[in-house]
Amino acid sequence: MGSHCESSVKIPPIKFTKLFINGNFVDSISGKTFDTIDPRTGEVITKVSLGDREDVDLAVKAARHAFDYGPWPRMSGSERGRMMMKLADLIEENVEEIAALDAVNGGKLFTLCKAIDIPGAARTLRYYAGAADKIHGTVLKMSKGLQGYTLREPIGVVGSIIPWNFPTTMFFMKAAPALAAGCTLVVKPAEQTPLSALYYAHLAKLAGIPDGVLNVVNGFGETAGAAISAHMDIDKVTFTGSTEVGRKIMAAAAASNLKPVSLELGGKSPLLIFDDADIDQAADIAFRGMFYNKGEICVASSRVYVQEGIYEKLVKKLVEKAKATVVGDPFDPQVNQGPQTDKKQFEKILSYIEHGKREGATLLTGGKHVGQKGYYIEPTIFTDVNEDMIITKEEIFGPVMSLMKFKTMEEAIKRANNTTYGLASGIITKNLNVANTVSRSIRAGVVWINCYTAFDVDCPYGGYKMSGFGRDFGLDALNQYLQIKSVVTPIHDSPWH
Repeated sequence: MGSHCESSVKIPPIKFTKLFINGNFVDSISGKTFDTIDPRTGEVITKVSLGDREDVDLAVKAARHAFDYGPWPRMSGSERGRMMMKLADLIEENVEEIAALDAVNGGKLFTLCKAIDIPGAARTLRYYAGAADKIHGTVLKMSKGLQGYTLREPIGVVGSIIPWNFPTTMFFMKAAPALAAGCTLVVKPAEQTPLSALYYAHLAKLAGIPDGVLNVVNGFGETAGAAISAHMDIDKVTFTGSTEVGRKIMAAAAASNLKPVSLELGGKSPLLIFDDADIDQAADIAFRGMFYNKGEICVASSRVYVQEGIYEKLVKKLVEKAKATVVGDPFDPQVNQGPQTDKKQFEKILSYIEHGKREGATLLTGGKHVGQKGYYIEPTIFTDVNEDMIITKEEIFGPVMSLMKFKTMEEAIKRANNTTYGLASGIITKNLNVANTVSRSIRAGVVWINCYTAFDVDCPYGGYKMSGFGRDFGLDALNQYLQIKSVVTPIHDSPWH
């Protein structure tokens, strides 16, 4: 196991730390700030304005005015698309600086932010920019001497509450389709990782997106997030995060103006590896599926079921991979795994590891804090695990894998579905019949065959069961920000009643 190492990359000065409301960076009404922490050291990076209910009110007023009276929903789709394309260009021009913000703020690997997350945000914007002028209704062939057609109109003001594990990806996963539809937004970034969201607000202004269309309010879930969920003037809420918070958002939305919500919640995703799998490929897929982004990924393949014929060999390969992983400063290009995002998450993961040991699972490798400071945890693998253990049932959201053995395909399907979640799943096999049968039998929003975490902006993504509902990515996501209006007129002189 490699250890924590310092890096020579210089962190850029932090330029944007206030709230972004109606096209301007402003202090919060209370004047209060909160610390944003560097997970590499546990030290303060900077102070950020603390938004509360009153600040959310101001942001919603700005978004409401921009939607009800401003140009954004009234301009042509191609004009909106042009500004979104400009924003995508600006993101690419500033990739280095933004990648550094997500690395220092979220403990994410700088090289991956630069190669994947930030360019991916630009790609997402371009995808939806290209869809903005292709939003069409349908002509209805009605009976009774009527003619009708449908209009697809923007839903209105959208409240977007995003998590800390992919601050950039999640920002645009929600904002890009909403903007393309002609909606206006109030975004609450996670309190752990507000820095890149504020930078994007600045770039949106440079791209010419009108004031009030995109507002960013930093703050805590129980105050700013709760205010968004319950706000009478917000027309829709979209949230990615824990199931427990998802319930609260849904309740607040129902108790206020019955606004629709889309929720992408927790997961405890199964990966089924069959006897005929190529062992090296299977080990690579399983390892990446679990330990990518230090396990802070909602689709993590945290329950790995291996058919008994290759179980011992595969376990050995996975342990070797875990031991070869270099844990350390995310700015160091030799490092494979950075620190967990914050102290609370770090402590929660370590407590789950203790649970696993107490419940009788065998700790094969890892399980310990790395280094003297910062929130680093070794990649951890448990075996002798069963479905009743807490580490198999609850989402850990950290670098902890549970390995289990199975005999038959039917057993594997049954055990894979034995969870309250249904976000993602994976199958590794060379047998097409097995791949087809299992992919149709697993109750999850995504099934990856012989790959894992293979996301694309064109592929809708979301959950079954307690992993939530609604879809991000693809044109399915765009439709969630549109209302359908039917327009009906009688055909002249026809009896219509």
